[in-house]
Amino acid sequence: MKLQLRSVSFLILLCAFCYAFPSYSDVKLPHLIQDGMVLQRDAKLKVWGWASPGEKVSINFNGKKASATTGADGKWLAVLPAMKAGGPYTMMLKGNNTITLKDILIGDVWLCSGQSNMVHQMALHNITYAEDIANADYPQIRHFWIPTTTNLQGPAQDLPPGTWKSANPQDVNQFSAVAYFFARKLYTQYHIPIGLINASVGGTPIEAWMSEEGLQEFPDALATIDKNRDTSYVNSLNRKALAAAEKNRQKPEQDKGLTGDVKWYDMAYVPKGWQNINVPGYWEDQGIKDLNGAVWYRREIEVPATMAGVPAKMFLGRIVDADEVYINGKKVGNTTYQYPQRRYSLAADVLKPGKNTLVVRVLNNGGKGGFVPDKPYFIEANGQTLDLKGTWQYKVGEVYMPASAAPAGINAQNQPTALYNAMVAPATNFTIKGILWYQGESNSGNPTAYKRLLPALINDWRGKWQQDNIPFLYVQLPNFMEVNYLPAESNWALMREAALQTLSVPNTAMAVTIELGEWNDIHPDNKKDVGERLALAAQKLVYGEKNLVSSGPLYKSATVTGDKISISFTNTGSGLTAIDEEELSWFAIAGEDKEFVWAKAKIEGDKVVVWSEQVPQPKYVRYAWADNPYGANLYNKEGLPASPFRTDQ
Repeated sequence: MKLQLRSVSFLILLCAFCYAFPSYSDVKLPHLIQDGMVLQRDAKLKVWGWASPGEKVSINFNGKKASATTGADGKWLAVLPAMKAGGPYTMMLKGNNTITLKDILIGDVWLCSGQSNMVHQMALHNITYAEDIANADYPQIRHFWIPTTTNLQGPAQDLPPGTWKSANPQDVNQFSAVAYFFARKLYTQYHIPIGLINASVGGTPIEAWMSEEGLQEFPDALATIDKNRDTSYVNSLNRKALAAAEKNRQKPEQDKGLTGDVKWYDMAYVPKGWQNINVPGYWEDQGIKDLNGAVWYRREIEVPATMAGVPAKMFLGRIVDADEVYINGKKVGNTTYQYPQRRYSLAADVLKPGKNTLVVRVLNNGGKGGFVPDKPYFIEANGQTLDLKGTWQYKVGEVYMPASAAPAGINAQNQPTALYNAMVAPATNFTIKGILWYQGESNSGNPTAYKRLLPALINDWRGKWQQDNIPFLYVQLPNFMEVNYLPAESNWALMREAALQTLSVPNTAMAVTIELGEWNDIHPDNKKDVGERLALAAQKLVYGEKNLVSSGPLYKSATVTGDKISISFTNTGSGLTAIDEEELSWFAIAGEDKEFVWAKAKIEGDKVVVWSEQVPQPKYVRYAWADNPYGANLYNKEGLPASPFRTDQ
């Protein structure tokens, strides 16, 4: 009996040992190290992986050799000497097995991270950038997309599977648009291979991208990390949230447009009781108060024979939140959430000559529902277009009753360290040239904390890569939301200030994008200028073009003289200018009371002088201090916009 117990105990210990130290009979590489990768030039290169404990692994690459012996934990790491740009090369790794990697380039590797505006692929902007996609022929620009994954327990050993892809008309669709235009500008300037490692996830806060060590000065985040390590706690919350959601899903369909004998999209349906409404527009702005639910839109259009019987495209702007689209009773498309632009392809048999019936079912769960203004609404076929803006009819199919309080689950991708652990930590052995960062929208509710978090992220990642001065280039948030024509407070302005102040961290640079946004879209279409402004910053900061004007004017200092305040700037280039040749706009001025009023402003040499008759004893100035300072016009003559700023710190 004792022998049996000892045997069982030995098996348990053996299993525990194997779990803690996985067994590898063959050499295994991380997903990032594979065919087609780009390695960093002019720097020592780490190559790592797993094998049997004590196994010797040898590497032969580009005439250089390195070797390593696997530790008891099954891990090995070898270091190759620095090499010049070039390729393609082949790498051979040999242990108990042999691995051959092909088509490897040596150039500059950039980690691209952030939230949705760094995620947004070329495919999502394929109308604006159709020509750029069609002409993409840059086999030495390569992109490794890291699929979204999370880890609440701690740093993972490897990334989820991915593939290095080169910039061609097919694969470039999956490239981050910002990252692609950044890489293309650098490649055409220097003809050095460019590798892009994209670790970005939409709607995520900066804390999710930081390590536990990087969050040491943020006790609330550390407390959350500790709680999330308890899998029973996390699973319990998520089970309750899922059960509540499932209960709601099990409710019978109540939309009158779908539950009647004839569906409202059916051609046999005879409309009764429909009312006029304008498209685009939100229904809350057109006589409907606080309605969440299903609202049906209907319109008849005349299609000329030349547009019928051929493939067509339907542009329905953006819709809040979800939609189902029917033409002549046939479903032609649907989208389940508010952010994507609605572009539906219509088969040749959808449109017919003469009268066609369009029906759109719109589902809204909160806030204003309907069709977002200032977006494209038309059908295009055979080189002709039909405008879809104007008067439609609507009818309410279902009204959602206010939901009772439901338990909230834990969305792992929004939790501190979760994305760092899964999507960044496994890549920190991979030598890189620098980092691109486009994030902040999800932290705009607490811009004061962001002023500490962004520098903390930079220091955190520099430490993890063991590259203390690694270049860090980031995007200052663009204009967004409604224009306020009175001086006011603004969280987005505070977020831009946090970005501006982060320039005090050595070896950083910022792309000002204050005019590249859209008031009604948190995902503006212009990604090219964002990427190219990041590239300008890299050319000066990283590639040594010291005389290049890489930024618009940045606030330096203010001097009060009598009833005027004189503002000095850096990055004035060949001179300050009003880009639209009008009077300078969006300057506000205040006295000791900080009651800001609009001011007059004029350029005097490399300064801007600001004043107002309403403020005879001025003390403070603000410029472009708003969510959306549309038309802010202070630039340098190189065509780069001034960063928003304030002097009332």
